[in-house]
Amino acid sequence: MKTRSLYVGLLFCSTLLVGILWSALVQRGYAADAFKAKVLVVAGPCQHPPGTHEAIAGARLLTHCVAHAENVGPISALLLEAWPKDGSVLENTATIVFIGDIFPPERMDERDKIMAQLTKLMDQGCGIVCIHYATGLRGEHVAEDGDHPLLHWMGGYFATGGCKHHRSVARVCPATLVPEDNDHPILQGWKKFAFDDEPYWNNYFGKDGMAPNVTSLVYAMLPPTEPKKETIGWAIQREDGGRGVGLVVPHFFRNWRIDDLRTLVMNSIVWTAKLDVPAEGVKSSLPDLATFKPDSVDPQPRRKR
Repeated sequence: MKTRSLYVGLLFCSTLLVGILWSALVQRGYAADAFKAKVLVVAGPCQHPPGTHEAIAGARLLTHCVAHAENVGPISALLLEAWPKDGSVLENTATIVFIGDIFPPERMDERDKIMAQLTKLMDQGCGIVCIHYATGLRGEHVAEDGDHPLLHWMGGYFATGGCKHHRSVARVCPATLVPEDNDHPILQGWKKFAFDDEPYWNNYFGKDGMAPNVTSLVYAMLPPTEPKKETIGWAIQREDGGRGVGLVVPHFFRNWRIDDLRTLVMNSIVWTAKLDVPAEGVKSSLPDLATFKPDSVDPQPRRKR
């Protein structure tokens, strides 16, 4: 009987201690952090004129929007202006957002090491989102037939300079982005919008076209002179359980002011992180764009060297 009483007493004390420790962790924010979906926002090299692309400022903006998402489950964002030397930074990542000129790993130091780390993450079901030119690959980055890991991770890409298998088109022009008529969660809470930008078209989805696990999300009628339906945003549900999204806008930094555009991008990040996208779309506050310290909010001529 004494042994049983001692056991019950120890069990009670242990439970009480765990409760006290858990309460302390919650109060300090540690316990909540442990359950947050972790988003890495990676800014790649960028050499475009002020007011265009603005990779680092755009990454700051996206990090802010994720951190201040108002109506989604626990989520956190970490801004990276270079690929982390410490591999532990990549652990438990739900999704990675890339912004920059060309798919950033192709232009970063230690490209092969980065691609190997990404392959491991993708095989584990990590998500990926590429914004505008970060969807791009040049001829020297792809096989002769156009194959590249990004094609399988994200479902398609912008085939640019030197690509012999396919050639996408980039041109600044007026465009209206229209959600496809399907029930994909990324399409929730935003409506079609018109803007001046540089939407890429004739994007590459593989030698046989868009795969069955790839869904067109957003289209525009391009080019304005000879319009036909062109996919501007798409999503893939991969066999490894991971998800990917390619969005070939925005080119101009000022266009981040457009609420519907931001909702589209935020929905994409949340969906690839395997969180539920709310019916009204992901909402987040946005201060003045100058807060994110771009070289310019509005486009400026290329600086002379």
